[in-house]
Amino acid sequence: MTLDEITSQIRARVAGNGGVKGKIVKFQFGDDGAIRIDATGEAVTVDNDDSAADCTVKISKSDFLDMAAGKLNPTAGFMSGKIKIDGDMGLAMQLGAILN
Repeated sequence: MTLDEITSQIRARVAGNGGVKGKIVKFQFGDDGAIRIDATGEAVTVDNDDSAADCTVKISKSDFLDMAAGKLNPTAGFMSGKIKIDGDMGLAMQLGAILN
């Protein structure tokens, strides 16, 4: 799955499940790019900007796809080092609504 396809799916999930109001979250896939969810304005924006965020989730693209499909438990991924969090850990805990 391409970064554009993943971005489109996240955009649809954010529209259906709401976002992380007033915050910016970024999924950083290393060399594969990033997906940023910016909920600081009136409308939530989902793009591939790799700028600063309140919470950055560092994960490989393949592990992200497994997590979004329910094949990788986020807690187990974090404990095993597959997922790293920079910034607001409480915000990271709210991301289940977007990914499920």
